[in-house]
Amino acid sequence: MPVAENQAWRPLYPFKSHWLELDGRRYHYLDEGQGEPLLLVHGNPTWSFYWRELVKPLREQYRVIVPDHIGCGLSDKPSRYEYRLARHIDNLRRLIERLELRQVTLLAHDWGGAIGLGAAVAEPERFSRLVLFNTAAFRSRRMPWRIRICRTPLLGRLAVQGLNAFARAALTMAVTRHERMTPAVRAGLLAPYDTWSNRVATHRFVLDIPRSPRHASYATLEAIEHGLAKLRGLPVMFIWGMRDWCFTPHFLERFLEFFPEAEVHRFDDAGHYVIEDAHERIVPLVREFLATHPSRVQGSGFRVQEEEHADKIRE
Repeated sequence: MPVAENQAWRPLYPFKSHWLELDGRRYHYLDEGQGEPLLLVHGNPTWSFYWRELVKPLREQYRVIVPDHIGCGLSDKPSRYEYRLARHIDNLRRLIERLELRQVTLLAHDWGGAIGLGAAVAEPERFSRLVLFNTAAFRSRRMPWRIRICRTPLLGRLAVQGLNAFARAALTMAVTRHERMTPAVRAGLLAPYDTWSNRVATHRFVLDIPRSPRHASYATLEAIEHGLAKLRGLPVMFIWGMRDWCFTPHFLERFLEFFPEAEVHRFDDAGHYVIEDAHERIVPLVREFLATHPSRVQGSGFRVQEEEHADKIRE
């Protein structure tokens, strides 16, 4: 799928693309390395590019799978589509089933938390560990004024979908180490969202935040929240950028009510894009966590070596 003309980001994303057809739409994902499956789920307004600094080192030892939600990254961006939490969860579950993944370790950020945990709550037998970064998967009335503005009728759509203000603002507001936002990194984060039509999901994600029972996604989020109890037996690690103005430390403390035994790493000098700010410190933590909590059944869900079998599950 064509993206922005600025291709300076391409060397930062040295991965092979794969696609799964979902009801006539192309769902893009990365599938790198071999071994235990790690499923990395992004939020809004990022895409699989956001995970690049984890994919590159972790693929040396693990099978790293990174989807782009429909409307995001290199996936199709239909103008008429049900951009709702339930649909994104269903898409992710279909990818998991198509790739026959088991003993999955979920790594999730931002909207990826609700989407990834939605899949885990629906099929807990497929998941073995959770690593969560600045996210939420429960109801909350809290909403920063910057997000509320983006939900304003007409003005919000013009800002988010017309001017790309949501994604552009994140390049400065979501990080603390601004020197890392080089022209190539900035180009990569913005690349798929280069036109009004390519930014439809960016706007729809903002609108899909459920704050009252009248919202179409409220019941979905409520069910995920109640379902978190199914995952309490799993090893859980939180890595949190404490200078995040969106998913503030309040959200971390709320998560710890569900997972009081979780391992927690608070980065006082990192923001919402915590991986951009601190990936060199995060990779060792993830490696140690995975080694300390081995999968319950070794080998299940791992990539099969024979090319003939691989072709059946991967396009």
